Amino acid sequence: MTFKPARLLLALIAIAVSPAFAQNLAVVNGKAIPSSRADQAVKQVISQGQGQDSPELRNAVKQQLIAREVMMQEAVKQGYDKKPEVKDALESARQAIVVNALARDYISKHPVTDAEVKAEYDKFTKQTGDKEYHVRHILVENEADANALIAKIKGGAKFEDLAKQSKDTGTANNGGDLDWATPASFPPEFAAGFTSLQKGQVTEKPVKTQVGYHVIKLDDVRQAKLPTLDEVKPQIQDALSQQKLASFQEEMVKKAKVQ
Repeated sequence: MTFKPARLLLALIAIAVSPAFAQNLAVVNGKAIPSSRADQAVKQVISQGQGQDSPELRNAVKQQLIAREVMMQEAVKQGYDKKPEVKDALESARQAIVVNALARDYISKHPVTDAEVKAEYDKFTKQTGDKEYHVRHILVENEADANALIAKIKGGAKFEDLAKQSKDTGTANNGGDLDWATPASFPPEFAAGFTSLQKGQVTEKPVKTQVGYHVIKLDDVRQAKLPTLDEVKPQIQDALSQQKLASFQEEMVKKAKVQ
């Protein structure tokens, strides 16, 4: 086949510009939609567990991006991008995107070390303790009522029966049962009230907290089943990264000139 000069010129132009067009998902009214935008959308869908990379997914993303571009062009045509509330929203979105980029970069340059994770885990296990306690309680309004309950229990009344009058409606009908927990799960003064008890023993004196007066019974004690370091390592890494980021932010705020 022989190309005429005009056709040959068109063919050469098509070859020359094809790489540029390959980078675009589509061109809507002369406005290009980059393929990278579709790639990001597909990655987001996959990361959220809402689908797998497939021709069907990519076609759906393409159609959505085209529809959004059409709507965007119409919105600009009608001047919505000039409205004050839209400008404010765009500025807030811009700030969020830029700040998030800074945060990701800061975290990547200041990674949490294994030593930091281990130190935090050791701190957690020390605070949590190596024992779990099966505890019951009866919560009342005042100290006199609590002392009266203790006297009744000493007189032979069953703790579980008296628990029905507890202010803690969540446990009142369950014998005051708080299930198995570590002392760190409770307010310090409450935990101190049962950690010194023997199995089956009831507090000699009422234990006061912010919500009232407690009569506490210790049912049993066992070795705590704490998660291993490997099991909680991702959560600890994330928490420490956020702490580093918060410290960086506080430092920047202190240095800023705020009037």
